[in-house]
Amino acid sequence: MELYTSSHNCGESNFHLVFCPKYRRPIFRYGRIKTVCNYHFSKAAEDHKITIRVTRIMDDHVHVFVSLKAWQSPSFTVHKLKGVSASKLYKTFPWLRQYFKRGFWSRGFFFRSVGSTTDQAVEFYIRMSQDKEMRSKYYTYVN
Repeated sequence: MELYTSSHNCGESNFHLVFCPKYRRPIFRYGRIKTVCNYHFSKAAEDHKITIRVTRIMDDHVHVFVSLKAWQSPSFTVHKLKGVSASKLYKTFPWLRQYFKRGFWSRGFFFRSVGSTTDQAVEFYIRMSQDKEMRSKYYTYVN
């Protein structure tokens, strides 16, 4: 991975983030909602100088692998991604408000810094974790 350098620091800060809609509703099984959400994640990341390496939107949760600058935190990043995407999803799909009256996203999120493993391993996991075809290709199950 490439190191981030500014006038007073140099380093890398990579995180695997996972968060889900309220009540873990499988709202993303509808393709257009998933596409719009992914688009607004990209726009929010661009506006707030967040580097998204991989995004995988499952039916009821989201995996995002990000590279952050020294002044950014996982909490800041999730706040921006959730805030922008929820606002835009409500504007695009007004009927969502009847299912998510007090906010689209659940309050919590999972984060793990990626330092003890390679970035390729994390990207591989996010890409294939929920894909049955890829899992059967790379993993064998023994009963």
